[in-house]
Amino acid sequence: MRQEHKKLLRLVITALLVALVFCGSKIEVVLPLSVGGYSRFHLGNIMCALSGILLGPWWGGLAAGLGSALYDCTNVLYITEAPITFVTKGLYGVIAGAVFVAVFRRRATYPAMAVSTVCAAVSYIIIYLAKTFFYNSMLLEGMSASAAWVATVLKVPSSLFNGGVAIVLAPLLAFAVLRALRMARLDEALNPSEK
Repeated sequence: MRQEHKKLLRLVITALLVALVFCGSKIEVVLPLSVGGYSRFHLGNIMCALSGILLGPWWGGLAAGLGSALYDCTNVLYITEAPITFVTKGLYGVIAGAVFVAVFRRRATYPAMAVSTVCAAVSYIIIYLAKTFFYNSMLLEGMSASAAWVATVLKVPSSLFNGGVAIVLAPLLAFAVLRALRMARLDEALNPSEK
C-alpha cells in the first residue's frame, strides 16, 4: 500500500470515528438532578475508547475530542463546554490508544483492549468529576464546597455506567473492526509508527 494511500485511509477512518463519537454521544438519556442540573447516560465513551484503540493515541484522541466537541456544539446544555470537552474526551482516546500501543504493542486481544479501555475510563471519570466539582459547581454555579460535593456525587452513577459500558463494548467493537480491516488488508493504514 502506497504511503499517500495509507495517509488518506487513516484520515478517512479518523473522520468516520469522529462521526461515530458524535452519534454515540447523541444516543443518550438525560436525567434532571435536584442539585447541579443534569446527568446523562450515553454511548459516546464507547466510541472514544474505540478511536484510541483503532487509531492510536494522537489520531484517536483527535477523533474522540473532535466528535465529542461537535456534539457539544449542537446541544445548548453543553455548547459553552465544547473546548473543555475537546480536551477531556480527547484524553480518553489518547489514554486508550497510548496504553494499547505502548503497553500491549497493538495485540488485538480482548484483555489488552479491555485494560486499555479501563485505564481511559478511570482517568476520564476522575477528570470529569474534578471538572464537575471545581469548574461546573464551584466556579460557574458558585456553590459552596458541600453543595459542590453533592452535585458531583450525583453524577457518579452515570459516569460509572458510561465507563462500564465502554469497558465491555469498546473492546468487542474494536476486535470486530480490526478483524474486518485485516481481512480487507486495510489495517496497515492504522499503524501509528508510519508517518
